[in-house]
Amino acid sequence: MPQRPEVSIVIPCFNEITTVGAVVRDALDALDRMGYRGEVVVSDNASTDGSARQAEEAGARVVRQPIRGYGAACLRGIEAAAGDCVVIVDADGTYDLSLLHRFVEPLQAGYDMVVGTRRNGSIAPDAMRKRHRHLLEPVQTALSRRFFRFRVSDVRCGFRSIRREALEKLSLGATGMEFASEMLIEAAKEGLEAVEVPVTFQPRESGVSRRSMVDGWRVAGKLLIMSPTRLFLVPGLVLIALGLGLEAMLLPGPLRMGRFVMDFHFMFVGSAVAILGTQLVLLGIYAKTWVLVNEPEAADPWIRRFHLNYTLERGVAAGGLLFGAGLAINVWILADWLSAGAGVLFAVRPAMLALTLMVVGAELAFAAFFVSVLRGSHFGRA
Repeated sequence: MPQRPEVSIVIPCFNEITTVGAVVRDALDALDRMGYRGEVVVSDNASTDGSARQAEEAGARVVRQPIRGYGAACLRGIEAAAGDCVVIVDADGTYDLSLLHRFVEPLQAGYDMVVGTRRNGSIAPDAMRKRHRHLLEPVQTALSRRFFRFRVSDVRCGFRSIRREALEKLSLGATGMEFASEMLIEAAKEGLEAVEVPVTFQPRESGVSRRSMVDGWRVAGKLLIMSPTRLFLVPGLVLIALGLGLEAMLLPGPLRMGRFVMDFHFMFVGSAVAILGTQLVLLGIYAKTWVLVNEPEAADPWIRRFHLNYTLERGVAAGGLLFGAGLAINVWILADWLSAGAGVLFAVRPAMLALTLMVVGAELAFAAFFVSVLRGSHFGRA
């Protein structure tokens, strides 16, 4: 019976006929020179240029993935791999496979994951477009480090490895370039032990990078989607503070700053901003509640405390108080107008504040029902 491979090198591939054969041969040569019992799996992503045939002729086992996307190809290759250590490397020849030992030895020593870093390694001239090297990829790395406390210097490096046992803990599903960041985010959530190793990033043989602005947006979007606090809650709270603050400042009368005068017209802006902020905060609570119900191990402590104290009645009561306060202001305006003989009325300032309170109060009351629907019977209350 053939022995199970120690190392599986997974190569996602889409139309790389000029390089994939050489990459496969380099991978097999590295396995042989370093004495690893291994295999090379090429995950062909519906290539139309004969890449799969080139990979097979070079000695790889080829699996097909009809769903387009870097992540989809990686997932299919990982699924087919049999090794205890899974190494992922691009098919375009931009990484040096003579460094394979840097991605295997740390796993054998007990680390869960090894991530290549071009930033602390080297990037050859013309290997990466300037906007990616100096803007997009540093921003993506900074967002990952800030949001998820995973201390790596290069979240987009296409050369990395992971132990089979650690891989099975991750919930991976991204089909595009955001897969690389998703893997690190999931590793951070699971508390995996990772180490960085330097690599050299070389130009593609064609000299044209396939990375695009769309890829950069998908990665940034994935990071935001996986962090509802930064996507919804923080901006929402800021907008509520700005909107209500602007209304409060203008409630007594115009605000003069030199030649610039802010009058009641800006209260419309404040009202809209506060209402938008409320909606964002509620979306954040919905998202955090969904995580708490479906992935409780990944939930933030504060959302647990929120639901331990939250009831449908309290949510409706909070909304009702705000709605009632706004309604009371409108009743006061009506009474004042009637007492003055129902003549000309100019009460825009208090009316705008009343409108804001009523809309926000109604949103909170209806949101209380929706939150109760989301969490169902969890926490033993509606």
